[in-house]
Amino acid sequence: MSTQTPTSDAFNMYKQNVQKYFENISKLTPHYFQSVTELQNECMNTCHKTINATVSMQQEFAKKTGLNTEIPDSAKTAIVDTNKQIVQASTVNNQWAKTTIDATVQNFKTFNDNVNAFTELNKNIIQSWITPFTLKN
Repeated sequence: MSTQTPTSDAFNMYKQNVQKYFENISKLTPHYFQSVTELQNECMNTCHKTINATVSMQQEFAKKTGLNTEIPDSAKTAIVDTNKQIVQASTVNNQWAKTTIDATVQNFKTFNDNVNAFTELNKNIIQSWITPFTLKN
């Protein structure tokens, strides 16, 4: 981490504080993403275990009470087809999200690659604005 040296220039002070902020963020971000990933995994595991436990309990109840749990063939087909469509929709949604994220990352990379050119262009524009008002010695 960089050490801040006192400065009274507004722009240098701004640069130092921004640098310190981003150094801190770059240390915290990996921990944040790790925590979010762990939370997501725990959530999925909890849902999976809860659903399995609920189905097992219901299955045991149906067995002990003698309930008929046979599903007609037409219903089986509808259930399986619906599940296939849900899985397919989930896969397409995931691909769409990944493509969108990848495109956004590429846009940031393109901007980062060109930020110096944008800055130079803006400097030239500012210079052209102030040149007529600058006193020449």
